[in-house]
Amino acid sequence: MFIEEVIVVEGKDDTTAIKRAVRADTIETNGSAISAETIRRIQHAQNKRGVIVFTDPDYPGRRIRAIIEEQVQGVKHAFLSKEKTIAKNGKGLGIEHAADEDIRLALQNVYTPRNTLNQTEEIPLHILMKSQLIGHPDAKLRRNRLGELLQIGYTNGKQLQKRLSMFQIGIEQFEKALAQLDQEDLNE
Repeated sequence: MFIEEVIVVEGKDDTTAIKRAVRADTIETNGSAISAETIRRIQHAQNKRGVIVFTDPDYPGRRIRAIIEEQVQGVKHAFLSKEKTIAKNGKGLGIEHAADEDIRLALQNVYTPRNTLNQTEEIPLHILMKSQLIGHPDAKLRRNRLGELLQIGYTNGKQLQKRLSMFQIGIEQFEKALAQLDQEDLNE
């Protein structure tokens, strides 16, 4: 599998894992304090080939993603759940610990944030609450699984509506994923 876009990862171990799974070029941020030079390299890569941000599913990874999203317009995003990135010894998590097949699947399900010309109607807050994704004892677990089903990563309650909108998740796609989530809950 050859990836045209340049993949932004956090470090050299992530680059090793990406290159083990697919043929791709990477840019390493080397932590969550992204330098101005790294942002310039990411912007140049975005202009030439496009960029996929593929960071760890933890706070530093989400912070890196947010910084890049703010400073480099139109980047794409790939996500893996925490469960798929836990080290075999259980100590640590990151893209470097993911199975090759999981990396390939995440890259096949890349999302491009919407531009203002391609608006998707925002999912109302009352539907998120009614769906037990906000303000419910199981909301965190349900948001985590919904993020996996929609391939948009984990979000907290405040960010869920924004993330759904950013990745153009319409009500139909949302309801389909929610139905699968509810079915899984029934089968437990």
